[in-house]
Parts: sequence; C-alpha cells; structure tokens
Amino acid sequence: MPTAPRKYPPVTERIMPKVAMIGGGQLARMTAQAAIELGQTLRVVSSGPTESAAQVTPDVVMGEHTDVEAIRTAAQGADVVTFDHEHVPQDVLATLLAEGVNFQPQPRALIFAQDKLQMRRRLREIGAPVPPFAHLQTDDDVARFWEENDGEVIIKTARGGYDGHGVWAPTTLVEAQEIVRTGITAHEMTMLGEWKVPWVVELSALVARSPEGQGAAWPVTQSIQQQGICAVAMAPAPCLPAEVATAAQQLGLRIAQELEVTGVLAVELFLLPDNSLLVNELAMRPHNTGHWTQDGCITSQFEQHIRAVLDYPLGDVSMRVPFTVMANVLGAPKTPKMTMDERAHHLFARFPNVKLHMYGKSERPGRKLGHVNVCGPLGGSVEDPVYVAKVQREAELAAQWMSTAEWLDGWDPHTGMPANE
Repeated sequence: MPTAPRKYPPVTERIMPKVAMIGGGQLARMTAQAAIELGQTLRVVSSGPTESAAQVTPDVVMGEHTDVEAIRTAAQGADVVTFDHEHVPQDVLATLLAEGVNFQPQPRALIFAQDKLQMRRRLREIGAPVPPFAHLQTDDDVARFWEENDGEVIIKTARGGYDGHGVWAPTTLVEAQEIVRTGITAHEMTMLGEWKVPWVVELSALVARSPEGQGAAWPVTQSIQQQGICAVAMAPAPCLPAEVATAAQQLGLRIAQELEVTGVLAVELFLLPDNSLLVNELAMRPHNTGHWTQDGCITSQFEQHIRAVLDYPLGDVSMRVPFTVMANVLGAPKTPKMTMDERAHHLFARFPNVKLHMYGKSERPGRKLGHVNVCGPLGGSVEDPVYVAKVQREAELAAQWMSTAEWLDGWDPHTGMPANE
C-alpha cells in the first residue's frame, strides 16, 4: 500500500545569507547565477515577471525601484540590499535606511553615481583627475563655458543618462544654449557642461571594496563605444603601458575608498595622448565593461559583488588566460527571421570556444540582448597585435551573428570558408 507523504518540520535556521537586489535587469540575472554557485538565492525587486532576473530566480518581489513598500518587503530577512542600477531615489533610500536596512553601497556613496554634478565636485575635492566642468543654468553660463573651452563642449544631464542618452555634443553656441534651456524648463533637469576630451582610448578601472575596507582591482579594460553604447570590452587593455594600467587601478581603488563605495565600482576613464587619465563616469554595481570576467577571471564581477556586499573576503581577480574580449549582442535594426536558438546552433558550429550569455529579452533595435566572451588561447600575448586582432575579430563576428543572423565576413556554413576565400 502507498504510504502517506512524510511531513517534514519547517526549516527554522537559515544556513546561507540573503542578498536582495533592487532591479530585475541583466545585471541582477547574472548576479543571481553567481549567487547559486555560492549556495544562495538572490532576491530581486522586479517590475514584472518577464524581466531578465525574474526569469531565473524564484525569489522575486514585484514593484518598481521607486516603490518603498516593495523595497521594504524585499529587505525583510535580507542581510543586505544592493542595486542593479543607480536610479533608486534618495528619499526612498533615506526612509528605509532609518528603519535599519543595510544598503551596500550606502546611499551617501551611491549619490555620486546618481548625480554627475555631485560626482564631479567630489572627485575634484579628493584630487582625482576630472575634465573641466560647470553647472549650466543660464544662457550666460553656457556662453562662458563655451568660450573657456573654445566650443569643445559636451552637455549632459546630471541625472538619469546612460548608454548615450542624456548626452549632447552641440556644434554651435546657440544649439548648446537651446539644449540647456530645454532641459531645464521643459524637463526640470540639472544640466552639466564638460570639456570635450580629446581622448585616444576609453578605459575602465573595475574594482571591488568590502565594508571592512578590503579592495581588489581587475586588469584594466579597454572599451569601444558605438552610438554611446559599449560594443566591445577587451582585457587587459592592449598595449597599455604598465605604469598607466597601475595608475588606473590605483585611482579606482582610491576613489572607492574616498567615496566609501562597497561592492563593485566601475571607473570609466579617458586616456589622453600624453598617457594621462581623466575620470568620465562612475557605476557602483557590476558593469558592462566587466562582463568579460565571467570567463576570463578566477572571480567574476558578479561573484565579487556578492562577496563584497556581504563583507566576505574578496576573490582572486587573476586572469585565466592572457586576453579576453567581450562583445555585446545588440538588437538588429530589423529582427532576423532566424530564431535565436538556430543562431546559437550556427555560432557554436563555427566557434565552439565562444561563451554565449543571453538575457532572456525580446528583440528590438539597439537593445542589449546578451554578450559573448572569447578567451584568447594560452601562450599568446596581449602585446602581440595579431593575437589581439584575432580574438577581437572572433568576438565581433560572433556578436554580430547573434544580432543579425549574418556573418560579417560572409562565412558559408557549407564550405566552412569566408566569402572572400
């Protein structure tokens, strides 16, 4: 005879800590995957069940990042609450901080990732290198800043801009004044003017810091932007002088310490022709320029972020291979008829070494759908331009194929050869 189902007593002792993350995007999704390996289940505050992270974790609180009740619910029983993005309002954070919620990073640090004007002022105070900048409030302010910088001016919103949004490069003073005037009057924005930096390379100093003060710095990354969106990230940054790489890492660690950042911090940098550095942006969370760490490093940025906010000892950030390239899979202007599943089949048939990371998103033009990582073979050198170019080319071909279902080099799956060979 069948026996009655056994009734197990409820588990009253929680074995592993609980991390909650506000936001259900791809960063939360990949953090959830890292949490699983640590024996944890990431709790996410998600705006809907189809968001990237909500698809892969069973512990979801539905609500917007502005919803104090949703965040309060997520914080109940959590050891720490962290962030998938920087857009949680400070008044929401202040309310919950007063109730004892453990935010990492703390709101007093997060503000410098939320507000570019406050970030610029604070970095200048601590002596970090920043471009000339000004708070633009009137036509006269714009005219003065325009003249001081010979018309080489970028205008940004102090809050909310990302992936090229909220950034303008005016070609005339009149256009610059109109941008600022419209931003202030029509959208109630705080407007910031910056010198248009004549950079040669864009770099990212990715570091992590724990509440106890332990720090770690990954190899410096070079990023390539297309239409304001990170398209490619390469680490270590090819042909970057060792002293510049060291200076970038030290700068990242110093900023993390001075601003009391906890978790992962991405310091986006401009490299100038004289090999000097200027800070462009800060992000206090896992970052697009650190996705390569999933396959190229002993400890990924996602695992490290969990370790850091929980005040665990930080992981080894050494590289597994000499060189790694990440390329974003972006939504094509016209969605291909070929399914993602079929594209993945073709990709793996051509490049079995490519690591594919998809976010579970529907396709639309320019949307970040996923990324690929290509690890350079052992024995190569980041100082070898042929080696670097080969790894970069594979990553770009793979990402473009997943985006468009077209091989940039015309590769024929039947012959196994590019069209020009």
